Amino acid sequence: MGALYDALNQLVGRSSIVAMERPGDWRRDREPGHHRYDLPSPCRAPAQKGDLKPHRIRYWLTPAHEEDFDRKVEDICDRYRRAPELAEQGERVLSTDEMTGVQALERTAPNLPLTPGTVERREFEYIRHGTRSFILNRDVVTGQIIAPSDGPTRTEQDFLAHIQRTVATDPAATRWHVVVDTLDIHRSEALVRFVAAHSGLETDLGIKYRSGIVQSRRTHAAFLSDPSHRIVFHYPPKHASWMNQIEL
Repeated sequence: MGALYDALNQLVGRSSIVAMERPGDWRRDREPGHHRYDLPSPCRAPAQKGDLKPHRIRYWLTPAHEEDFDRKVEDICDRYRRAPELAEQGERVLSTDEMTGVQALERTAPNLPLTPGTVERREFEYIRHGTRSFILNRDVVTGQIIAPSDGPTRTEQDFLAHIQRTVATDPAATRWHVVVDTLDIHRSEALVRFVAAHSGLETDLGIKYRSGIVQSRRTHAAFLSDPSHRIVFHYPPKHASWMNQIEL
C-alpha cells in the first residue's frame, strides 16, 4: 500500500508541475467570475499520504423531468398533514414499505450480559436460517406498526396478502390511504382486482397487459390512486421514495 501512495504522490506532483508550465489553460480561459473551488491550486504541495482515497466513491443523480412531480409531492404532503383530521372521519393513513434479505441468524451460544466496566458480549459463531422479508405499515397518526408481515419472499401475492390482512384489522375504517413507492408489486393486477372488489365496483377490468384497466403498470397505478376507492394508494415521484415516512 505504501508503494501505491508513493506512486500517486509522484503522479499528482508531476501533474501540478505541468499545470504551472501551461499559462494558457483553464485558469485564463474560464469565464469572469467563475470559480472552481474543487480544483487544487497548481502551487499546492504534492498530495500527502491519505489525501487520495480510491476506495471511496460518490453518486450523483440527474433525474428526468416528471410532468406530475409537483402534484405527487403535494398529494403525499397533504395526506400527512390531514392525517389526524382524516382519522376523525374514520380514514386511516399508512406509510408502507418492505425490508428484504434480512438474515435469520442463531448464535451458537447465548449473549453474556453487560456488567459494570464490561459491555455485553456476543458469540461470534452463528447458524444461518436463510433470509426473511418483512412488509411493514406505519400508522401516520399514532406512529404504531400495524399488521407486519414476515415471509421468505416479497412477491405480488405476498403484498396482496399483506394489504388484505391490514384492511382486516379495522373493518370500521371508511377508507385506507397507503403511501408506497413505485415497486411493481405495489401496482399489480392482483391488487387492482382486490381494490375493485373491496370498493364494490362491478367494472370490466380488462385483460392483463392487453386491454382495460389492467393493461399496463401505468393504468394499474392510475386506478389504484383513485381517491373515490375505499383503498387508495399514493405514489411519490420517481427517485423520491424518501417521502415515504417509514423509510426515514
